[in-house]
Amino acid sequence: MTTTGTTPPPTAAPGAVKPRRALPLPGRREAAAPGRGRAGPLVRLALLLVCFLWLVPTIGIIVTSFRTEDAANSSGWWTVIASPLDFTQWTVANYRQALEAGMGNAFINSFAVTLPATVIPIMIAAFAAYAFTFMEFRGRDILFVLIVGLLVVPNQVALVPLLRLYGDLGMTGTFAAVYLAHIGFGMPLAIYILRNYMSTLPKAVIESAKIDGASHFTTFWRLIVPMSVPALASFAIFQFLWVWNDLLIALLFLGPGEREVVTVAVAGLVGQQQQGWQILTAGAIVSMVVPVLVFLSLQRYFVRGLTAGSVKG
Repeated sequence: MTTTGTTPPPTAAPGAVKPRRALPLPGRREAAAPGRGRAGPLVRLALLLVCFLWLVPTIGIIVTSFRTEDAANSSGWWTVIASPLDFTQWTVANYRQALEAGMGNAFINSFAVTLPATVIPIMIAAFAAYAFTFMEFRGRDILFVLIVGLLVVPNQVALVPLLRLYGDLGMTGTFAAVYLAHIGFGMPLAIYILRNYMSTLPKAVIESAKIDGASHFTTFWRLIVPMSVPALASFAIFQFLWVWNDLLIALLFLGPGEREVVTVAVAGLVGQQQQGWQILTAGAIVSMVVPVLVFLSLQRYFVRGLTAGSVKG
């Protein structure tokens, strides 16, 4: 008599190697689950709306910079939508007038302020971040907390004491007065960003350098600096844009004149009767060229440097 029943699954022999799941080939991505990683229509619509609202002022500045004085004073920039082919309202003379008003000299002055205010804090903060990360000394954590705590202090609190100090030292009206102020204001953020990034670097590399007899300076210059390029570049972008676009400190310590920077020169393009808005917008577009080029050239490091160290593991 024959009996029917379920056949037990085959069992692997002792010591047999179990088949492994095939790994995906390099360069190929597995199909994502339906609906995962995709934004809904409401999210897309909200993002488009935010981007449009963000771009409206820039579009207005660009359009006004190419309009004649009569057109800029008689109607708003949005009226060009009705008659964009009316070439009587367009001109490029605003850019020529802006450059002839001293923008060229102001560019040189801005570089004289921005480059030291960007390079010097990076150098000092990199050394400090290395010490806070890889060197052991008494009070290290307390000192780091105090430095980071300076981020909450408004810069305007120190302007009057700095102005008195510069007056006593005879530094008022010099480039050093401006970039030294920016160095002091930007140093806490630089140390914070670089220290967080260096804390994510592999400790085994530093220990191997110590075993090989490398000094702290050799370890810093040949190992840490090359591996910290994203963080250094991200802070360089942040500091460069901040100093280049600053008006308050430059106006307070330099003021208008032969040593005025781009932002002060642009602010002076508007007359006392508030005329010349088309020249002001042209000067603003010219002043935006250098920051845009700097950001586009280093943008791949920006997010990597700022987000490094925010998540462990």
